[in-house]
Amino acid sequence: MPGDPVLTAGPGTKPQLPTGPLQAITPGQAGSHQIVASTEPPKELWDRIRRGFAMPDLQNDLVTDREQWYASRPDYIQRMTERSSKYLFHIVEELERRQMPTELALLPFIESAFNPQAVSSAKAAGMWQFMPATGKYFDLKQNAFRDDRRDVLASTRAALDYLQKLYGMFGDWHLALAAYNWGEGSVGRAIAKNQRAGLGTSYTDLNMPAETRLYVPKLQAVKNIVANPQAFRTELPLIENHPYFQQVLITRDIDVALAARLADVKIEDFKALNPSAHRPVIIAAGTPQILLPWDNATVFQRNFEAYSQGQYASWTAWTAPSTMNPAEAARRTGMSEADLRGVNNIPPRMLIKAGSTLLVPRSAKVETDVTSHVADNAQVSFAPEVVTRRTTVKARKGESVATIAKRYGLSAANVAEWNNVSTSTAFKLGHQVVVFLPVKSHAASSSHGRGKSNVKAVKRSSAKPVVKSRKR
Repeated sequence: MPGDPVLTAGPGTKPQLPTGPLQAITPGQAGSHQIVASTEPPKELWDRIRRGFAMPDLQNDLVTDREQWYASRPDYIQRMTERSSKYLFHIVEELERRQMPTELALLPFIESAFNPQAVSSAKAAGMWQFMPATGKYFDLKQNAFRDDRRDVLASTRAALDYLQKLYGMFGDWHLALAAYNWGEGSVGRAIAKNQRAGLGTSYTDLNMPAETRLYVPKLQAVKNIVANPQAFRTELPLIENHPYFQQVLITRDIDVALAARLADVKIEDFKALNPSAHRPVIIAAGTPQILLPWDNATVFQRNFEAYSQGQYASWTAWTAPSTMNPAEAARRTGMSEADLRGVNNIPPRMLIKAGSTLLVPRSAKVETDVTSHVADNAQVSFAPEVVTRRTTVKARKGESVATIAKRYGLSAANVAEWNNVSTSTAFKLGHQVVVFLPVKSHAASSSHGRGKSNVKAVKRSSAKPVVKSRKR
């Protein structure tokens, strides 16, 4: 029965098989050539991780150097390990289910110090540090409402998928880890180069960047510290061998702050478990479940069903029907420009491109939640705000609204509007036609003309902005 010890045979002896009901066996009942192995699962997660170590150890000066680096920073180790306590159980469960070495559960220590909000200078994001393109390859959605590279469950699934793929390619965990850091193509080329030169092709044989050279030694150093913390005068925080969180289904769009309140958890703890929800609202059609501490899941479900104080979400999605400046978008959605810019991270001097999906206040009249199509495909795109100058140009022989618009990359409708004529109007030779041109384009045409240009600058005006600018 679970938790009871079982009798196993020593070397060269036959196992003793029970013939009747199972009973607990004590070490004193075992013979001199028999040992008692406990079937009780480890109470501490660190012990469970140690039992699953399966990668060959790396022993060199770089490992020793990294051991000393970590051991001399106990505060850093304490912060990392305490942060990891929310995620480690799930990662270990997934590794064991896939029969992968449990050392890999320590990899986020090297990648991000177990910070799911970490973003590198190269734009890699999340606990497992996925680049945007690699994340998309492994089905990690990245849109206006969520970034699955930060999601605890999705990014762990993708990272282990990727590591399994790399191990299948190279047949060696050290090379697989090098490829995770450096790229499979780079490792493949380094191996081929050594093969041509008649050199070895193991991890330590390859010529690789300094970061990749240190990558496996860092993991080995952390593994050694976890295996024997006393040897490094390090104390690991207790992490029980029990799930930290539960998945909870959500059926309605809900504000992050409200979800945390209904679950009775601090907002920072809620965000630590749901880091992909980087907006103030969770869209149920795109994120149908949230993670909550084990004992708070039931609290949330009870409070969610009993909630009767209005809408669950105070935000919704709005799609820009045309390219416009933030001031116009704010006017249409009933927000201040500052609030619209803040909640949607709109940079200065940028236009909101047509089709962009913005987060805007949800009125009491809106009863429907955001659709799955919008939740899965929402993107925000910007175009540089074009500074224009009112100018006049002389019409050439036979020119019309259409030909002048084509000459300057404008829309015929705009040229017609600026001159109070129809789009089919033809101009007489030398007619002064009003156009609004980008300042850079005007400067360029003036410098080429050197006094011969037929573009005449007039006092700058902001009353007639270009409605549509040339795509670059």
